[in-house]
Amino acid sequence: MKVKVLPSNRDFEARVDEPVLTAALRQHLNLPHSCKGGSCGTCRVRVLSGRYAYPHGRPLGITAAEESAGHALICQARALEDLVIETREIRHVTDVEIKSLPCRIERMERLAHDVMGLWLRWPAIEPFTWQSGQYVDVMLPGERRRSYSLANPPHDGRFLELHVRRVPGGAFSERLFSELQAGALLHMEGPLGQFVYRPGERPLLLIGGGTGYAPLKAMLRQVLETEARREVTLFWGARTDADLYEDGWLRLLDAKQQRFRYVPVLSEQVAGDACEHGLVHEAVLRKVPGLAGYDIYAAGPPAMIDAVRAALPPQGADPERIYFDSFEYAPS
Repeated sequence: MKVKVLPSNRDFEARVDEPVLTAALRQHLNLPHSCKGGSCGTCRVRVLSGRYAYPHGRPLGITAAEESAGHALICQARALEDLVIETREIRHVTDVEIKSLPCRIERMERLAHDVMGLWLRWPAIEPFTWQSGQYVDVMLPGERRRSYSLANPPHDGRFLELHVRRVPGGAFSERLFSELQAGALLHMEGPLGQFVYRPGERPLLLIGGGTGYAPLKAMLRQVLETEARREVTLFWGARTDADLYEDGWLRLLDAKQQRFRYVPVLSEQVAGDACEHGLVHEAVLRKVPGLAGYDIYAAGPPAMIDAVRAALPPQGADPERIYFDSFEYAPS
């Protein structure tokens, strides 16, 4: 089936057995998206013509009224015939060329009991660049893919740093934790995603949950290592202190950098004065007065993203300056 995208007049081919978004990404067309699981609604488009179907029913990220009004979530929708859809194409991101490249595992490091740090090297003859906040897909047999944010900024571009959480039965993470070793050959595609750092003068508020910390680390490093004045506050939420796998480094950075503040938040463990307790967005509301002045970047589970988008604007945050990346486990 052919899918035509307006107003850009781009088109691509989609198979009946794949989501429309997957087909677009496979052909290097980087349409708006985030979680790829049907929860966040970022990939919503207007369907101008053609039929589509959701194999697993209408996703949580779109209401029946929105569907009746002609909208669809292309991360879940399969084309049943030629489609014409209306959405925006992110030009400033697509200016960075999406590539399919082999890469080798340069180094592996257990960051937490269920998080592996992975450093990948791509061929020296292939230039590869990205923007802080973007991700790459690790390609698997059967045209499956798993998405991982880049935790290092582009100015530190010798390797690609990924933080991979172990998922029971995960097609890639189980292999990584049980059998893959340094030197193993992988195949990746990227950079992808519209969750990118935007330079500016306003103070920066970063809100992370779990491995949603990874793209925020890239942004944090870019600001502190390449910019002179911008202030940054990072709230990192996790269940227990063992899940804050770079807590020590962040505390040292906080002590050394006058324009950086780090606030760890634990939801299932009370850690005295060392951490905030509760949900990470609640800690933000308690600790940050005057949200109107901030550029806000949030990355983490869909429930955390939903809470940030709902709770912060009533307290002064500008919805147009809340940028988010919703992390959801890939469907099997």
